[in-house]
Amino acid sequence: MSDTTKAAMSIYVAIPEPTSSDPTYNEHSLPPYLAALRSSGATPIIIPLRERQEQVARLLARVQGVLLPGSRFDVDPQRYGEDPIPECGEPDPERTAVDELLLQDAFSLHKPVLAICQGIQTMNVWLNGTLIQALKTGIDHKPGREVLSAHPIRIAPGTRLAGMLPPGYAALPEVNSSHHQAIRVPGDGLRVSAVSAADGVIEAVELDSPNHFVVGVQWHPERTYTRSAFSRSIFAAFVQAATVWQPRRIEESVVRP
Repeated sequence: MSDTTKAAMSIYVAIPEPTSSDPTYNEHSLPPYLAALRSSGATPIIIPLRERQEQVARLLARVQGVLLPGSRFDVDPQRYGEDPIPECGEPDPERTAVDELLLQDAFSLHKPVLAICQGIQTMNVWLNGTLIQALKTGIDHKPGREVLSAHPIRIAPGTRLAGMLPPGYAALPEVNSSHHQAIRVPGDGLRVSAVSAADGVIEAVELDSPNHFVVGVQWHPERTYTRSAFSRSIFAAFVQAATVWQPRRIEESVVRP
């Protein structure tokens, strides 16, 4: 283990349970996130969804970063001013409540955020963005967990995400895909950093701030961590940002009232 990795092992990252009511989903989806964080040199702190708010606050006081994972539930469309359509899944209010506590803590104190799949959608809505409730394109964005290369993405030059591409990596990297919703309008302060190459669906966003690491991806880099240098680079960049984080409150970051 390198000296850098050893130093990063004291870095703690908060990650909420994926769902409040589906332990089977949690059991198969949470371990890859934990393994990716540990392999990147961070120690995950699992945030229970039924914990008291003051206890969550005590846990957050220990962490230097926040990872919002995927979920089998959808964001409640009423949170972005729409009525749910039949294709929209049920929400998970307890997961939403914990996500919002984590986001408020991260944005108030400038902690790095990595949001994945449903996590990017929750973050986008928290920042006053909107979602597409049911994707209808020629691309299958939900081919299944076993499909590790579902479609290529086009990454915007000059973004944080572009800087995570390993040298010599494909110009249009292939990603997995396991979602039926996506960002329609990016939230306050977010810039689009990647889209699906074939249909333009937003695949990644990041905070338009050079001093606050906030990156959201619609795919699942934790599932391809062991086989994809790009996936490893995403986690490495996140953990590195957490490693150098210093507690402070900033005005230039977007903080939701």
